[in-house]
Amino acid sequence: MSAPAGGREPGPDMEPEAFRQAAREVADWAARYREQVDEHPVLARVEPGEVASRLAASPPEEPEPFADILDDVERVVLPGITHWNHPGFFAYFASSSSAPALLAEFVAAALGGNAMLWRTSPAATEMEERTVDWLRQWVHLPEAFRGVILDTASTSSFTALLAAREETGLDVRRRGMAGRADLPPLTAYVSDQTHSSLEKAAIAAGIGQERVRRVPTDDRFRLRPDALREAMEEDRDAGRLPFFVCATVGTTSTTSADPVAPVADVCEEQDAWLHVDAAYAGPAAALPERRDLFAGWERADSVVINPHKWLFTPMDCSVFLFRDDEAVRRSLALTPEYLSSGEEGATNLMDYGLPLGRRFRALKLWFLFRFFGGDGLRERLRAHLDWTGDFVRWIEEDPRFERTAPAPFSTVCFRTKPPEETAGDEVGRETVNDWNRRLLSEVNREGSVFLSHTVLDGTYTLRLAVGSIHHRRQDVRRAYERLVEARERLARGADG
Repeated sequence: MSAPAGGREPGPDMEPEAFRQAAREVADWAARYREQVDEHPVLARVEPGEVASRLAASPPEEPEPFADILDDVERVVLPGITHWNHPGFFAYFASSSSAPALLAEFVAAALGGNAMLWRTSPAATEMEERTVDWLRQWVHLPEAFRGVILDTASTSSFTALLAAREETGLDVRRRGMAGRADLPPLTAYVSDQTHSSLEKAAIAAGIGQERVRRVPTDDRFRLRPDALREAMEEDRDAGRLPFFVCATVGTTSTTSADPVAPVADVCEEQDAWLHVDAAYAGPAAALPERRDLFAGWERADSVVINPHKWLFTPMDCSVFLFRDDEAVRRSLALTPEYLSSGEEGATNLMDYGLPLGRRFRALKLWFLFRFFGGDGLRERLRAHLDWTGDFVRWIEEDPRFERTAPAPFSTVCFRTKPPEETAGDEVGRETVNDWNRRLLSEVNREGSVFLSHTVLDGTYTLRLAVGSIHHRRQDVRRAYERLVEARERLARGADG
C-alpha cells in the first residue's frame, strides 16, 4: 500500500491518552454547565450576525489545541445559546437533557453507528424495536402497535400522511399525482389548533395546502366531531376523497385534547386514516389519572410521541407508532442492490421513513428507562402537573391575571388585565393585546424566565409550559413573581 502524498502516514485523530484527558475536560465542562446554567440569562442576548462575527471566515489550515477549542465554546457559543435546560425556560414545550440520556448521546457518538440496515447495526436496530415497545407499554397502547424512532413529530406526521396516501389504493408511490385524470383531490382534516407541520407535510406530499381543511373547535379548543363529519361528507359529495385525519392530544397553543373516540368513529365511517399527534402530551398517558384524555387513541392508525419534549430526552427523538406495519413500509421502502441483504426475520429501519442513515437514538431511551424506571418518570410528570396546578391557582386568585384556556396537562394559557380593566372599566382587544405583548417582552428581557405566546380567538395570550427535568416548584413560583413584578413596572409607567 502506498503512502499518502507527502510520504507519511497521518497519525490518529487523537492519541488515546489525549482523548481520555479531553473527554474528562468535556465531562467536567458539561457537569459545570448543568450546575451553573441558571447563572446565564435564559434567552440569548446577541444580535443577528453577532455569533458569526466571532467565527473565523475560513477554516484553519493548521491544527489548534483542543483546550483552545473548548475555551471558545465559552467565548463564542455560550453567549449565543438560548438555554433550554435553564430552570427558567417555560416557553414553547420543554426539551431538556436528563443526565443519563446525555451520557447515552456520548456513547452513541463514540460507537458512530448507522442503523439503516439490520446488518449495519444489529444492536441499534433491535434496541430501537425493543425500547419503542417499552414506551408503547408504558403509555398503555395495545400490542398491535409497533414503531420506529424518527427525528421530530414533523417527520413522523409526514410519514403517516404518506402511508395514508398509499392506503387509498391510488398507486401514488409508483404513478405519482401529476396529470392523472383518475385521481380525485385527496383531502386531509385537522383542527384550527393542529400543529402547522401537518400543512407542511401535505405540501411536501403533493396534497397541497388548499386540500388541508381546518375543522372548527369547541369552546375548549377541541376538534368538533360533528363539524369533521360534515366537512368530510361535503367533500365526498363534491368529488374529493377524504383520506387522512389528525386528532391532537395536547395541542401546541393550549394543550387541548381532541375527543379521539368520536373522531375515530367518523374516520371509520369515512374509511380515513386516523393519526394522533400526542408529541407533547403522550407521556401523560402513563398516568392513570390522565388516561381519560387519551380515550380512543388505541383505535388510531398511527400515533406520535416525542420523548424529547416531556420525557427528558435530548433532541432529537420522536417515536412514530403504527398499527399496519406493511402500510407504512410500502409507502417508502426502496432497496438498491448495494443495500440488499438476506437476513431472514430482520428489520431494516431504513424502510420506515424517508431517511436512509439513522442515528442510534434508542440508546437514549434505554438509558432513560433503566436509570429512572417507569415509576421515577411518572413521579416527575406528576410533580410537573402539581406545580402547574399551583400556577393556575396563583393566576386565578390574582385579579391582575386571567386564565384563557383549560390546562389539562402542564401548560397554562393566561393574560394580564390592563389597569383600567382591573379597575372595572372596559377596554378594547388591542389594548389587551398591547399590554400582554409588553408584559411578555418585559419578563423575557429580565433574563431569569423565558415564556412564549399564542393567539386565541384574536387575543394575544401568554403561555407557561412546565416540563423540564430541571424545573422545580420554586422555579414555577419565580416565574409567577417575575410576571407580577413586570406587570407592576408597566402599570407604574402607565400611571406616570
